[in-house]
Amino acid sequence: MSNPTAAMLVIGDEILSGRTLDSNTNYLAKELTEHGIDLREVRVVSDDATAIVSAVQALSNAFDHVFTSGGIGPTHDDITADCIAEAFGASIDVRDDARALLAAHYERQGSELNEARLRMARIPEGAALIDNPVSVAPGFILGNVHVMAGVPSVFKAMVATVMPTLTGGAPLLSQTLRVDRGEGDIAGPLGLLAKDYPELSLGSYPFQKDGKYGSNIVIRGQDNAQIEAALARLASEMGV
Repeated sequence: MSNPTAAMLVIGDEILSGRTLDSNTNYLAKELTEHGIDLREVRVVSDDATAIVSAVQALSNAFDHVFTSGGIGPTHDDITADCIAEAFGASIDVRDDARALLAAHYERQGSELNEARLRMARIPEGAALIDNPVSVAPGFILGNVHVMAGVPSVFKAMVATVMPTLTGGAPLLSQTLRVDRGEGDIAGPLGLLAKDYPELSLGSYPFQKDGKYGSNIVIRGQDNAQIEAALARLASEMGV
């Protein structure tokens, strides 16, 4: 049986402008791989409602799980919650349990739960909250879409909350072999190996060091015995 599939939707003009480096995708990819969920697609969209709604609907229909990051804060350009609600045809309003979490948090801080902060308690109807142990303001799950903050520390905490609730498959294993030859020299044997091991994924990642060309060959799969056999054959053929 194949593993469950997933997609990630990264939301924010700051990512597309290059002002902010997206580290959440890398983190999520590693967590999903360990959990046996195959991340198949990543999209980055601007703070544009039409683009967000369209992407959410497309990814939700194509994959078992969708994870979003960004756009659930207190400012005017944080429109993700509204877009998720629209994508699913759900109403959205301030929810009592989310309001209570924020009210208690800001009372402890001696701060006011003003109108801007209250925006973070607006949750689509039918959604389940995602715990946020870092800054309290919750994410949420609607359908198969997991809506999380863009701040990396908060995103990681929300992933830690969600991951144990998901059913995964077999973790993806990998082995790497360094070959000090150019890709043009190894392409033929590598292609034959890939043909003989169709259940494995073989990738070539070239490098240049001290004027010499080489490649790191990564073999991925769910059967460690197959990976070891393919790696041994490749090492023998490459004289490594």
